[in-house]
Order: sequence, then C-alpha cells, then structure tokens
Amino acid sequence: MTRSAIYLDAEGNWSFSGSYDPDDVVFLLNPRRIEPVDIAEKERLIQSGARHYSEMLSAEAVPGEAYMRLYHAALAANAARVRHDVEVLAAAIAARRETAESCVILSLARAGTPIGILLKRALVRRGVAAHHYSISIIRGRGIDTNALAYVAHRHGTANAVFVDGWTGKGAIRGELDRSLGDGATGFAPFLAVVADPAGVADLAASFDDYVIPGGLLNGIVSGLVSRSVLNTDLVGPHDFHACLAMPEHAARDVSRAYIDAIEAAGEWQGSAERPWSAGEVATVRQGAADTIAELAAEAGITDINRIKPGIAEATRAILRRVPDHIHVQRRGDPDVAHIVLLARQAGVPVIERNLRTYRAVTIIKDLGAEQQ
Repeated sequence: MTRSAIYLDAEGNWSFSGSYDPDDVVFLLNPRRIEPVDIAEKERLIQSGARHYSEMLSAEAVPGEAYMRLYHAALAANAARVRHDVEVLAAAIAARRETAESCVILSLARAGTPIGILLKRALVRRGVAAHHYSISIIRGRGIDTNALAYVAHRHGTANAVFVDGWTGKGAIRGELDRSLGDGATGFAPFLAVVADPAGVADLAASFDDYVIPGGLLNGIVSGLVSRSVLNTDLVGPHDFHACLAMPEHAARDVSRAYIDAIEAAGEWQGSAERPWSAGEVATVRQGAADTIAELAAEAGITDINRIKPGIAEATRAILRRVPDHIHVQRRGDPDVAHIVLLARQAGVPVIERNLRTYRAVTIIKDLGAEQQ
C-alpha cells in the first residue's frame, strides 16, 4: 500500500484537501511524485496506443497575464449565474427523498471539485447534512472503487450524488454507468452537473454551453491538484488513484478566491437560453450526437476522443493536448474570447460553424497521419 500516512488522521480518515479548506472537500486521491511528459510526446503515445492518457501528466504552465484577465472578466460576468445554477441544483437535490436530510457529494476530480464545494455549502444552508469527497473517474478505466469503498464504509451508499461541472460528449456519463451499472458497489450512477449541453445528466441547471469560469483554468483553480493518474507504478490494488500536488504554483493559486467570488455574487439577472428539463434530454442528446458525427465525418475522424466539444473541454484540449483546429459558434462571442486568444497564441485556426448545443469544439491533431 502506497497511501501516505501524512494524510491519515488519528482516526484513520483520509485528510488531503489540496489548497482548499478541509471543511470544503476531501480529495480521495493519493499525491505522488509524477515526472511530466512533454505534451507532443504524450499525444503521440496516446494516439499510438502505447499509453493510456491516464498514465501520464504534462507539466501545467501558469497562464499569462492576458489570459488571466480573460478569466477575471469571465468570473465578473458569470459568477452570479454559477451561484444561481448551483442553488438550482441544491434545491432539486434537497427535494429528492434520498437526499432531503443528508447527502454525500462525490465530485469527479477535478472539474467537479469547485462545483461540489459550492453545492455542499448551498445544501448546508438549506439544512441538509452534506459531506463532500472528490474522487477519480477515468475514461476507459472506470471509477476509483477504493474511493467508493471508503465512502460506503463511512456513509453508506443511498444518499450519494455524483457531481461534475459540465458534460462534453457524455464519455464520463458512460463511464459512470459502466462502473456502477451492475450494482456491485451499491452506488447509483446519479449525475448532477451545472451545464449539460450533451444531454446526458440526471440533473442539471441548464443545457446552455456557457463559461463556467473555473473551466478556464487547471490546477490553480482546483486546489493545486492535477487530474488523476492511474498506472501500476503509482497505484497499488488497494490505493486511491494518484495525483500530483503543485505547491510550486501557490503564489498564483485562485482556488479559494474562486469559491469566495461565486459565493459573494449577487442575484443573476439573466435567464437560461435553454433551461434543463428531463423531458428535453433526449432531444438535446441527439443534437449533440449529430454535431459530433458531422465533425467526425467532415474531418475523417475515426477516434471521436479527438473531438472535444463544449467551451470547457475545448479549452482544456488547447491547454493539455495538441489541437489541429477549433470550431466556434460565433467568433465574437465573449464566452469564447479566451479560446480565440489561446488559438492565436498557438497558431491554430478558428472556424465558425453551427454547433447546435455547443459553442466551441476543439479537434485534436492526428499525429499518426502527420508522421506518415
């Protein structure tokens, strides 16, 4: 077992919270020393099938001042909406029989973590006893069953809600269903998100693909914690999935400031273009699937993992992968200004087109075709 005793308290409880307040979240992740892999080399290894994406990390660069100005502009513009949408989720969760009195929030590390923190606070304000853990789920590899077992031992399984920030293609939804569908863990794959442009969540505030400001950044808005890593060198059979802690970026960390800014936001004066409803899910899901299919056909893409739809996923693909080109619904849209800036800096073309439920999609470069 490689779990560090540093993160076990006197009662044997795991206590790693990154740079967040320990009252807000416990990461059921095991911080390890992980050597970074060059982005281009990582992409080559992923596309060749030599390594799974979850086995490697690239070094995270701290964004420059121009990009951070766009982040702060997005935060000023959308903090109130995020707070409103989290309150919508909290009201719906508090109205469920299973979670009316107590709720265990299992946010999906790491994009779900800030939303999980905000949701826990909103539920507590409503009188719901809420606990929040952030756990790993990996496309193609499944959920961390050791983390689930830890939660089940302490809280049971009946009142758990899985939380993420948004949906992209629905890959994580599918992974949740595959991991939990046989009932062996006792957890139901109930997924709540703020924005559901893919139409795959069980609960959401909106179908709108809008800028959730935390989605513009990586570790410095996520508790100085990397995405989760799963390989046999780092993770034993009884361990939580691994991660890299990044204290070297502490001077630029906005994790707690982001939570504070959302909590302090006033009343949102707008309205969703497409409010979420269970009755509309199938229609939105079909529109999202049609968009992915059209983009794949036009670009001759057989591996749809090279298609990263939605503002947040499109952004992360530019920061962490090797983009070929980017589609946006409208180039002058303020919600994609940061994507246009990143594309310009990287010399990546930005193309306007109808994306139905999405406002941005990044297409990952086919490095195999480039090398032929």
